[in-house]
Order: sequence, then C-alpha cells, then structure tokens
Amino acid sequence: MKRKFDVAAFVWPAYTGDELRTRIFWPKGIGEWEAVQNARPKFEGHKWPRKPLWGYVNEADKSVMEMEIDEAVSHGVNVFIYDWYWYDGRPFLENCLNDGFLKASNNDRMKFYIMWANHNIGYSWDIRNSDMEGDYTLEQLNRSMLYTGRVSREQFEAVADRLIDRYFKHPRYYMIDGKPVFMIFTLPILIEGLGGVQKTKEALDWLKSRCVEKGLKGVHLQLNMHKVCYDIHDGDRHMTIDEVIRYFGFESCTNYQMVNVLEKPWGTYADAVEKAAEGWERLNGDSPVPYFPQVSCGWDNNPRFRSVKTVQLEGACPALFKKALMNAKAFLETHPDRVPLVTINSWNEWTEGSYLEPDDLFGYGYLDAVKEVFGE
Repeated sequence: MKRKFDVAAFVWPAYTGDELRTRIFWPKGIGEWEAVQNARPKFEGHKWPRKPLWGYVNEADKSVMEMEIDEAVSHGVNVFIYDWYWYDGRPFLENCLNDGFLKASNNDRMKFYIMWANHNIGYSWDIRNSDMEGDYTLEQLNRSMLYTGRVSREQFEAVADRLIDRYFKHPRYYMIDGKPVFMIFTLPILIEGLGGVQKTKEALDWLKSRCVEKGLKGVHLQLNMHKVCYDIHDGDRHMTIDEVIRYFGFESCTNYQMVNVLEKPWGTYADAVEKAAEGWERLNGDSPVPYFPQVSCGWDNNPRFRSVKTVQLEGACPALFKKALMNAKAFLETHPDRVPLVTINSWNEWTEGSYLEPDDLFGYGYLDAVKEVFGE
C-alpha cells in the first residue's frame, strides 16, 4: 500500500495590504510584494527580478486563496503552516489566514497549523532603513527594534485563548495523535518574556491543560530546531537539547529553513542538499522526539536590502530541490514509526528566495517537483 505523506509548506502572510500596520514597511499597500517589485540584480548572474506568474495577488482574498489551495493540493502540498504574529498586545498579519484560507470555499481540501513567529522585528522590513542591520551590537539591535516578540504571562494566556478558540478547534486544523500541532519559532525569546525556564515550563503546562479544559486532547508542541535552542541555560547550568525538549514537553521538532541545519560556509545549494540530509540524522539523534525533515527551495534575501548580501545558496533549481525532497522521503521511510510529515520553506517566501509559487524563472518547476515525489 502506498504511503501518504503530509507535505506542509510555510506561508509568509505578508503578501496582502489589508493589515494597516504593514504600511509602515510597505507604503504602497500591497505588502511585501513591494520589495519583490523593486528587486534588482546586484551582481553578475544574480537572477532578479523575478515575477510571479499568478501576479501580485492579495492572499487575503478568498478567491485568490481558493486558486492557491487548488494548485497546492494538485501538486501534493496538503498542509499550510501559517507564520503567526503577536505584537503590542494584539495579533499581526492574520488577514491571510482569517480572510483568505479560512473563508475559502475549498479549504476542506487542506489542513493548516500555526507557527508562532515570536521573533523581534527591526527596521529591516523597510528597505529604506534596511542597511541599519548588519554586523550590529546588541545595543544597536535594541535601538532599531520596532516590535519585540517577548510576551508576559498575561499576554501568553491571551495568545493561547485566541489560538485555541479561533484555530486549534477548527475542523481543518492539523493534528498529530488527536492534538493540534503548535510550533514555536524562537524558544529563547519566549523564555526571556516569561521570566526564565521554570516559568516558561509552567506556562506551557498551563497551555496543555487549557486545551483540555476547552475540549481538546491537549496540544502537540513542536520546536523549531534552530541553533539558538542549543544555547539555553537554567541559571548557570547549560541545558542539552535533549533536556530542553524533555523539560518543556515538546513532542516533535523540525526547522523553518534548510540553512538552519547547515554550518557556515553553506556552499552552493547542491552542497546544502547533501549536508541537510546529514543534518537531519544528526538532529534526529539529538532529539528524544521525532524530527521531521525540512526542505527549502533556496536562500537569497537580497530583495530586502539595499546593500549586497553575499550569504546565499547559489544554484538553486527545481532539479536539485527534487533531489532534496527525495532525500526527505527516504528519511521518513526509514522512520516508519512516526507521522510521515515533511516541511517545506516555503509557499511564498519570495524575498528570501525560497518559494513554491510559480515565477518567470522556473515556471511551475518547484511545484512539479513536489508532485513528482509526493503527489498521488
């Protein structure tokens, strides 16, 4: 019997101007499409600008999302992981999920889940100020910070209730063992805001009990296995990643971007494909819970900056991406005891050079690669 895989693509919900606070970064009112439109080649062979074949569409428009859901499912992508934000005591960039996906008439074809993108935001989202961030000191970073991802316990509980009531209980929400999957992007920032590892554990334990109180089986906590998770301290004692996962009660882990698995220098995209597969085995060995492989379409965030950013994965293409997907499939097949989930960066991270959506450079090449490896 052919095994069915869950192919989950991250969604960066900034390609809409419906969130008014985005106008401080992208004043034209089309979200980060503005940066895509303005992107230019910065060195010989740099493959920009790129144009979306579907146009600079508003992904908070349900008719647009209906088209994207059909395209995703027909190419083997059956889960969207929405980046979700909370700043200044209220949600940010929810429109793409609330007004797009959740109102789409065909959303019964897919599942979705939430990654709490609880990172800080500096001036770099505004290309006019993007060169303020580079080799900066902590003091300079704090000066340039617009929003902090840190939350108090009171704010944490407000976040939890919103997520449970609006999303976790939704019939299309993605579950593992009957529990809604909830990924945390930056565990150290959560710890900073809540006041230490013990208080963070107490908050996460409360979240689990709160889910049960509201009629769920609990919550499946998923850790974004970023390198910063290897540098967490309980007082003066350094915690191993095994201890971190067990102590906070995470039940699985993955990555947001393939480069998070790599050691610098990354090399070419072809190098990254091979190194990432080795990295999955290492991360899986470090973790006492299942690690789900993560595949990215590339990395090049030059469109977000005026200066040249030389740290990128050169040579990304659908053929090599397909090879990475085949590696991920092989990894999952060697671990038949776990949910067959692979995460992909991403559906639409255009300004980081990692997206499945078709463009004028490779057409439907990346989507076709997913279909060839994971499609029915």
